[in-house]
Amino acid sequence: MTACLCRFCRTPLSRTFADLGMCPVANAFLSPAQLNKMEPFYPLHAYVCEACLLVQLEDFETPEHIFNDQYAYFSSYSDSWLDHARRYTELIAARLDLNANSFVVEIASNDGYLLQYFVKKGIPVLGIEPSGNVASAAKAKGIDTRVEFLTANSAQELVSKRRKADLVIGNNVLAHVPALNDFVEGLRILLCENGVITMEFPHLLCLIQENQFDTIYHEHFSYFSFLAVTRIFATHKLRIFDVDRLSTHGGSLRIYATHETSSRWGEQASVAKLLAEEQHAGLNDISSYSTFSEQVNRTKLDLLRFLINLKQANKKVVGYGAPAKGNTLLNFCGIRSEFLDFTVDKSPQKQGMFLPGTHVPIVAPEKIFEAKPDYVLILPWNLRDEITSQMAGITAWGGKFVVPIPQVRILD
Repeated sequence: MTACLCRFCRTPLSRTFADLGMCPVANAFLSPAQLNKMEPFYPLHAYVCEACLLVQLEDFETPEHIFNDQYAYFSSYSDSWLDHARRYTELIAARLDLNANSFVVEIASNDGYLLQYFVKKGIPVLGIEPSGNVASAAKAKGIDTRVEFLTANSAQELVSKRRKADLVIGNNVLAHVPALNDFVEGLRILLCENGVITMEFPHLLCLIQENQFDTIYHEHFSYFSFLAVTRIFATHKLRIFDVDRLSTHGGSLRIYATHETSSRWGEQASVAKLLAEEQHAGLNDISSYSTFSEQVNRTKLDLLRFLINLKQANKKVVGYGAPAKGNTLLNFCGIRSEFLDFTVDKSPQKQGMFLPGTHVPIVAPEKIFEAKPDYVLILPWNLRDEITSQMAGITAWGGKFVVPIPQVRILD
């Protein structure tokens, strides 16, 4: 068997970070007609590169297949994420002094959840979104959107027709890119001389420390430490000059980058501070990555033991949410309808469908109040505050919320 190569430095990969067995593509929801048809499963095996320390999966499905015209994730169905987008717009517009003469480009702009706030400020925007159905929702909001993937070639074509961008945004897209070098080169080409790139992505340090193994799924090709991403951007002559620690998605980073030749943006103390923190945590040492699989397996056993005890006590358990991370968790642990009667989701695109692999039905949130379960397992645990607030009515019959990560816990 030929070893797969690191998508950044092309070193052969052999060191396991986490092996989660065989799983379907996390957002490949099934219609009722598909339930009795063959469903493809792929290895969900994360490696760490011994040369550059990038944690990554092999490529089993192409982005074109994953992010197709039936893509089911619409960003605007999370109130807390919309609020995050609005606050970011206020912050970055002030910091960069953006106005009607500026130009903002967002990569993987989804349904316009973020760019709508720039439009309200009268700032010209362009969204680049590969999923046609999601892009259509953005266009319906009046947001100029191109349906394509960002590559160095597509970026060159774009700047030949439009001006370069003062701000290039990428929220939770960097991890979704298999051709990593081509993508980052595209970012560089899009950016004007003193422009700024901001990218948000889940932080590998949080993934390890908070046991967030369920954020590993086929749509996420790579998992970034600050050490690794700094090295990747520097290779493409982009300098990271600032970084924010965010609470989103269980702990994320927002990096600020510019051309290495630009003198407008001086390096902030946050850069050296985070690099030192990661080094102290051992992320610059390959041996530090080897124990993650052990804690993953312990979590699987604890969750199964918890659910088995509930079912033996004749308790009714349902899920809340149909996120990609939930599908990793349920498939890895072998949790199907014998444990979860159903799960609910606010997105109409998911309601009436079934979770990939486990075939748990997805229904509207109102179903919880009809079924009156004893426990609600929150699969998008990063949104637990939003969900427990919206569904607080379950306490009327003694219902309780459960989160599975970083360990199984009944919420007070």
